[in-house]
Order: sequence, then structure tokens, then C-alpha cells
Amino acid sequence: MKPSINTTLPIMFCCPACGLLCDDLELNSTSPLSIKNACVKGVSFFEKAFAESSSKPSVAGKSTDLNTATQAAADILRKAKHPLFAGLGTEVQGMRSMMRLAEKASATLDHMHSEGTVRNTLAMQNSGWQTTTLTEVKNRADVILAIGTDIVSSCPRFFEKLVLNTDTLFNKPKPEIMYLGLAEESVKLPEIMNALNALMNAKNPLNKKADNDLIGGVTIASLKQILEKLKAAKYGVVVWSASSLKFPQAELTVQSITQLISKLNETNRVAGLPLNSGDGDSSVNHTSTWLSGYPTRNRFVNGHAEYDAYHFSTKQQLNSSDALLWVSTFNAHQPPACDAPIIVIGHPDMQFEKQPDVFIPAGIPGAHHTGTMFRMDSSVAMPLKKLRNSELPSLSDVISQIEAKLA
Repeated sequence: MKPSINTTLPIMFCCPACGLLCDDLELNSTSPLSIKNACVKGVSFFEKAFAESSSKPSVAGKSTDLNTATQAAADILRKAKHPLFAGLGTEVQGMRSMMRLAEKASATLDHMHSEGTVRNTLAMQNSGWQTTTLTEVKNRADVILAIGTDIVSSCPRFFEKLVLNTDTLFNKPKPEIMYLGLAEESVKLPEIMNALNALMNAKNPLNKKADNDLIGGVTIASLKQILEKLKAAKYGVVVWSASSLKFPQAELTVQSITQLISKLNETNRVAGLPLNSGDGDSSVNHTSTWLSGYPTRNRFVNGHAEYDAYHFSTKQQLNSSDALLWVSTFNAHQPPACDAPIIVIGHPDMQFEKQPDVFIPAGIPGAHHTGTMFRMDSSVAMPLKKLRNSELPSLSDVISQIEAKLA
């Protein structure tokens, strides 16, 4: 059936395609689909959400109805002693239902992008951090240092909305942007960050080196210049993307970043801004934390939550879990290979090389049904609108049916 636009929707709506959750998008209800103010990620997201789909639930690769598929999923989970709920590409309401089912099924939970999230979590747990909000960046930041990221790969409209936007409270000048640790420098970031901290703390060995000496491919003069600009800033912001730090023990580099921010704040005003990875990772971790006391990479045992940032990862759990429930409703991310039975609840555009034991196409949050998401700065929860009519059930509806059959 050709999708129809929900003509009762407000003109403006929120885009869940990245952590900015831009809320100034406008939908043209005429054909072809036209979305004003959407970035490349947003356009791709909504084009797929509005595409015609004939996707149906399936069991063992054969089409079936929703009731039969949820019964098959419940049967798999009932037999499992150590199921893994992974992917978790959903929003707040979807994650609430996942947590409820996980407690009943004694499951382990891990988000598809938790490798990056855990790096931030470990640094925050170890020494704390000082972070800011998107609104503060727009209204106050006069110097921005991006470490290991170009920012726009994660958030395409970052500069448009927060840097070039002249509609600010304090009529501040356009911020100066500095980049550190891009391309070939990225794997040398641990060395570079240690050097920045050493210079900030006036350690003698570095101060005796010549300004043209290199550390991690960057001159000491350049590192000193970065520090001087941060020290002179009225409101400096340091941005990083933990998921882009693809080297061992990257959480130590995140900690070096937060330590530099802390030291700068002894005499200046500088804040951090960690970028998230998407697919609802911020919303999922907030929901998990307030319901269980822990972010994902947690597990329910006899109704009690446990947490282990290493052993409860998807990579580790695939070796011992006897069932995998993979959720990816924002995008068509494929489940990892697994010898155990696989249940997939996700984007109707899912294509599989090997059919899972059960597949249930679900509605896309922010397009097929309403929902709630946390912005990447964790300070604002944004409502997602229903933009088109769809017969696909929401993740919450699917999980409720599985939960009822599991009893």
C-alpha cells in the first residue's frame, strides 16, 4: 500500500537522524516528498521511511502474520537461559519495553554503538567531567576545539545551527574553530593529548623542547597556540567523538581530554561536548540508567541488574548467549553472525544474507509513530511526531505481544 502523509501533523517536526535532533524541519505534503531544512542524513532517513514497503513478518524465512511471529519469538526466549538483547536502535518508549522484557527473560542488554559510549562512561566514572549544552555553544562559545572529529560527519548541521547562527542571546562573534587529530594524526591522539596536558601543567621536559619539535606529528608551537587560544577564550568548547577514536584503550584519551578541560577551568571557562553515535544511543542509555541504575552492557539476573562494561558487550556475549534479539528501528543495521537463534525487530527495509529465525518489521520512530528522544547533550528530551500512516507496529507494541506470550 502506498504510504500516505499524516495531514494533521504540525508543520515543524523533529529529525532523529543524528544527535542534534533538529526541530525545524518542514514537510511538503505534496508529491514528490520534499523536506525543508533537512541535512543529507535527514533526507536519507525520511526517504527510506516514506518509501513503499511490502515487508512482512517471517518465521524461518517464510512470510507469516504478526501473531505467529511474536509467538515464535516468545518460544525462542522462553527456552533461552542467557539471551542477548542487542542493537537497541530505538527511542525512550521502545527502550522501556525492552527493559521490561529483559527483566522477564534474564537478558543482557547492549547497544550497537556502545564501544564509543563506554569510552565516555569509563572516563566520566573515573574522574568526572564538565560538559555543556547545544544552547550554550550557540549563545556563548567563541573558541571551539574539535579533537579527532570534523564534527559534520556526526552532525551535518552543527555549524549551520550553532556556529554560523547569528540569532544568539549575547550577540557574540563567530567562534574560531580549531581541529586536532584528524586523518593520520588520529592514532597519535594519546601522545598529543598527553603533551597538551603536560604543557598545561608546565612540565619541564616539554618546555625545554624547541617549538618546531614534533609530538604525534604536531609541532609543540601548534600545541602551545591551541592552549593560548583556549586560555584567552571567554567560553571555550572542546568537542570529541568517542566512536571515532579507533585505537586500544581510547577511554584513556577521553580521560586526557576531560582532564585538560578540568585544568583549564581553574582559571578559564571551558566545557566539553561529546558527540554521540546515533541510533538512539543517548536515549537508550538514559532510559536504562534510570530504570536499572546502569547504562547498557547490563544484565538482569533473578530480577536484579548487574553491570560489566567489558564482559556484557555484544562481542563477548555472542560466544555464550543462547538467543539473540536484535533491534534496529531507525536504520537497517544487520545483526551480527550468531550460532544461536536470532530474532530481528527492525526497519522494514532490512535485507538479510541469512534469514533470521524470526523477523518482525517495525515502525520507524519519528516517521511511522510518535516517541521521545534525548538530544546528544542530554539536557533536552524531544518529541518525535507521526508523519505518515503505516500499518507497521511500533517496537513497544511488538514487545508487549511477545511479553504477553512469554507469561
